[in-house]
Amino acid sequence: MSDDNIVKFERRKLKPQPSAVSQMKRKALTWSAVIAGLVLVWAYYQFIAPPGLP
Repeated sequence: MSDDNIVKFERRKLKPQPSAVSQMKRKALTWSAVIAGLVLVWAYYQFIAPPGLP
């Protein structure tokens, strides 16, 4: 028996999406966020916080 006229319904295989941000850029962004956070905490205690805080 010939299988030429049989239609097989199969799901399409999804192609993996390439990463939008490279690993090096992600590390740089993470470190810059950490440093910016430390600078903001320092600025708060230096300029905004009441002088009575330890």
